[in-house]
Amino acid sequence: MLYFLITFGVFALVIAAMAIGYIIQRKTISGSCGGLGSIGVEKACDCPDPCDNRKKKMAKEEARRKMLEENRII
Repeated sequence: MLYFLITFGVFALVIAAMAIGYIIQRKTISGSCGGLGSIGVEKACDCPDPCDNRKKKMAKEEARRKMLEENRII
């Protein structure tokens, strides 16, 4: 019974420490279900024209997609 109580106490301390860390950081809860992409939204902002960094990223993704398309074996 003593091992059970010690184990329970350790788990309770770990959970309490995680809760305190979460409260201190004040982060919002976010899911892991794919984000906005899973509901059809391509970008997080409502800007009509993406910023330069976003344009570079989109160009890299498009180049990668084309390269994979051209070098596909099957």
